[in-house]
Amino acid sequence: QVQLVESGGGLVQPGGSLRLSCVISGIRLNICTMDWYRQAPGKQRELVAVITPYGSPNYADSVKGRFTISRDNAKNTVYLQMNSLKSEDTAAYSCNCVVAGTGARFGSWGPGTQVTVSS
Repeated sequence: QVQLVESGGGLVQPGGSLRLSCVISGIRLNICTMDWYRQAPGKQRELVAVITPYGSPNYADSVKGRFTISRDNAKNTVYLQMNSLKSEDTAAYSCNCVVAGTGARFGSWGPGTQVTVSS
């Protein structure tokens, strides 16, 4: 059974930083392209960052230069370092695995981790 669990969210002031973690179990992380998504109330789900099994990252324009996605396959964990946070970054953040070669997708069963940027 594949499980993904996000953590690291919280309340932070504008300009602050947070590091989110996504721990995956039941599957080897090194076969996954990992995605970080976010969804704010009343808005569509947005793909924020992607990292391939080889470690190549891609970012949404809205977070480019501020967010960094990384992976530690030995720890089965993907991170999202978020710097220079803005109020518009407020959302529930969740992670997703897309298995290389098959396209099978696994996401977390929970609500993700909430990030609130407010003064």
